[in-house]
Amino acid sequence: MVAMEEAGHVRYTYRLRVSAVAREALLAEWDRCRWLWNECVARSKKAHRDGEKCGPARLDRMLTRARAVTPWLAEGSSVPQQQLIRDFGKSRAKALKDVKERLPVRQRVGMPGYKKKREAAPTLNYTRRGFRLKAGRLHLAGGVVVPVVWSRELPAEPSSVRVYQDGVGDWYASFLVPAEVQPLPVTDRVLGVDWGVTEIATTTSDAHDLPHPDHGGKARQKLSRYDRMMARRKPKKGQAASKGYRTAKRWRAKTHRKIARQRQDTARKWAKKVVRDHDVIAVEDFKPKFLARSSLARKAADAAIGTTKKALLEMGRKHGRDVRLVHPAHTTMDCGRCGARTKHALPLSQRTYTCTACGLVSPRDKNSARVMLVRAGLAPAGDEGVRPPGAPLQEAA
Repeated sequence: MVAMEEAGHVRYTYRLRVSAVAREALLAEWDRCRWLWNECVARSKKAHRDGEKCGPARLDRMLTRARAVTPWLAEGSSVPQQQLIRDFGKSRAKALKDVKERLPVRQRVGMPGYKKKREAAPTLNYTRRGFRLKAGRLHLAGGVVVPVVWSRELPAEPSSVRVYQDGVGDWYASFLVPAEVQPLPVTDRVLGVDWGVTEIATTTSDAHDLPHPDHGGKARQKLSRYDRMMARRKPKKGQAASKGYRTAKRWRAKTHRKIARQRQDTARKWAKKVVRDHDVIAVEDFKPKFLARSSLARKAADAAIGTTKKALLEMGRKHGRDVRLVHPAHTTMDCGRCGARTKHALPLSQRTYTCTACGLVSPRDKNSARVMLVRAGLAPAGDEGVRPPGAPLQEAA
């Protein structure tokens, strides 16, 4: 799996074949890092109450003293422990910045909290001095050696690796390497994209619309069966879960993972097709959070609009295409031909847009996709119909 990162880097993720000895060593390392994270949270809260500063330098000194007096902590590698302190510092700085800028509470990043033993997934970060690749195996600091399932070759030398365990219990290694732009042939074509629920993406080209694949709906019967199995076997408070409960929970997690991968695969294939056929793409900068409070919540969640939008942006950066985000306000009220705006918002039940100024009659979502082109400066707008200089000459048919 490939995922874009900031600052011109990309992540390549591979499955790990972890033996019982390596698993025990990785979990022991995670126990040390989790304890260290919780200690950082406690020190940070105490410093906040006392009106003191608790930056990364102070936490680094705390780690040095702790390793000197705690043999159990010193048995582990210092590399993932130092990286954990860096991650804690970044998370805390982001939360403090949001508070300082007085962002609304729902838009803030919360202060880092405690990691509980049975809830936090193991995650270990190693810099270049903490790992090496030799004979197809990943050698981690502390003498841990893990075979890697190389589904593809790394394009460059990795600068860091993240070793983590997912909800099913499988282990993965995510390598961070510099991103390389892979340019595609010029097509002189543009495309407007509008997000929806019945169709995930409606575009100005009929050949590039993305219908709802309904991956979650197809697996709903299976998930309901696992939910019933877990409900019948749910342990009482204070009791250990039975083998049947753990098995049903694992099957349910594997099904959810399969659905997530299907959504990501569909999104990436569609994004590659769109980027390959168009030079400039105008995309609605849609925030689908409000759909979670509507009657379309389940279908909207299964549509995975956020995943599809992210895949399109990543694919555009990878191949050097111009992907322009367009503000979504009033896109269903504007006319894609003349730019006139209706006096009242259209109800969701009205699926045809009719312009009273120029007489345009068009499907609602197709008109919104056309509005994306107009607002991005890629199509004639207004009564003058003048195309902005430098814009591509051909619109997707």
